[in-house]
Amino acid sequence: MDYTIVMDVAGDITEQVAKENDIRFIPMEYTVGDATRICNGPEKQEVLAEFYNGQRKGDLTRTSQISPYQYEEFFREIMEKGKSVLYLCLSGGLSSTYHSACVAKQALSEEYPRCAFYPIDTLAATGGMGILAERAIKNRKKGLSVEENYHDLLAAVQKLECWFMVDDLGYLKRGGRISASTAIVGTALNVKPILNINREGKLETIAKKRGNNVAINELVNRFTTLFDKDADDVVYILHADCMEKANQLYEQVKDRLSGREVRICGLSPIIGAHTGPGMAAICFMGRGKE
Repeated sequence: MDYTIVMDVAGDITEQVAKENDIRFIPMEYTVGDATRICNGPEKQEVLAEFYNGQRKGDLTRTSQISPYQYEEFFREIMEKGKSVLYLCLSGGLSSTYHSACVAKQALSEEYPRCAFYPIDTLAATGGMGILAERAIKNRKKGLSVEENYHDLLAAVQKLECWFMVDDLGYLKRGGRISASTAIVGTALNVKPILNINREGKLETIAKKRGNNVAINELVNRFTTLFDKDADDVVYILHADCMEKANQLYEQVKDRLSGREVRICGLSPIIGAHTGPGMAAICFMGRGKE
């Protein structure tokens, strides 16, 4: 039963939950302007505010991939103590994280044959990964082995729903999601794209709404349509330094939660570097991806 739950810092979970349950995080580098920083886990609100204010002032933000060697060094520290690993990776449709973890697994499994290493492609990001982490915590407390926990999470991955609204189209343009002309016209018309992470774990633009209120209503509609009322998993609302949007989302969905726990959490710089300030999201367990 002795195993460690690890997740990418591209996933979001509250600092309190992470500390109380000894969740480990693989550090990732990101840059703001000319400054390089390391994200080691949930960031303080003041750090997030500084990051997103930097974006508003025009600072370019980027992230770096984790190499298989970095993975080996990180997980070796855990496995040399005789512990197995359950690792939640950022979607393979958005990053090479999962592939690098699998390369590291092959090397470490030969080095530590008595320890299990289970990387999971979450097909998700941000709060979707937080939901899986909290599910993994519950499973471990129930006494599930690392293998049993792994198989339960694999099934849960297929039911995750992650829905976003983006405020600044310039970040989607720089990421190649939309053209420069679309970004210019969309900004002029106050268009807010609605995106989700699809069954391949890739970001997909679903709709375009004019204005924040209409976009938030669309997120609420998606939640109402897809939410699994029988699941007992937590719901995550994320925001990129726009607490007012997060609160607005919460107020509109709380009556539909039926006592379900909901967490409002700041968006990690690792994802925020590519979405920009003002992004809001809701992540929850749905009834299954078609």
